[in-house]
Amino acid sequence: MPAAVVDSPGRLADVLAVREVDGSEAPGAGEVVVRMPASTVHLSDEVAVSGAYGTRTSFPPVPGFDGVGVIEAAGPGVPAVTTVDRFRRPGVRAVVVRAATSAIGGHLAELLTERGVAPVGVVRGTPGRTVAEPSRWRAVLRTNEPGWRERLRALTGPRGTDVTYDRVGGESGADVCALTSGDGVFVHYGLLSGTPLPAHRFTEAGGARVELSRLRATVHGDGR
Repeated sequence: MPAAVVDSPGRLADVLAVREVDGSEAPGAGEVVVRMPASTVHLSDEVAVSGAYGTRTSFPPVPGFDGVGVIEAAGPGVPAVTTVDRFRRPGVRAVVVRAATSAIGGHLAELLTERGVAPVGVVRGTPGRTVAEPSRWRAVLRTNEPGWRERLRALTGPRGTDVTYDRVGGESGADVCALTSGDGVFVHYGLLSGTPLPAHRFTEAGGARVELSRLRATVHGDGR
């Protein structure tokens, strides 16, 4: 099958080559075979290919963090649940999704509403950026507008958010984490702000449990 392969670190246009590679075998335990009708190479791939994550990127990788895939075969032991199902315990009603205008934010909203939960979206308020499908959101709050924390508290109630999906981090991430219920979970899977979530959010007594989910580690830890 054809694959875009990078043999060594460097500028994407210089080191990327398309060539034939061995096709997938029958999936083993915990594995799936995914047919990719469409895939793309974008900024995240460019950063990884440049060698910026030297200790975490093994060459030759096949770049392509984003794409459209169809699972065609599954091996034994593959979980039947998605990231949404994993954290959507009985009684969960108040869910927040940060970076709601992103593609992943839209996917989370779709999966949540299919399961009867309309999430609250939190965005930076970048001009011209809107959520893909407004009907899937209970509300969309902008962190560049005064009073967004108070409005979020009013929407989620006094106990706070049951589940928060965060791919931003930074101080605003800490603010949203603080508004997550003490028996809730803060799923931290990205760092768009470029600033880490404050360390005390991982350890403070009575705070929400912080779960780390690193897509890059999963992608580069698996084979083609």
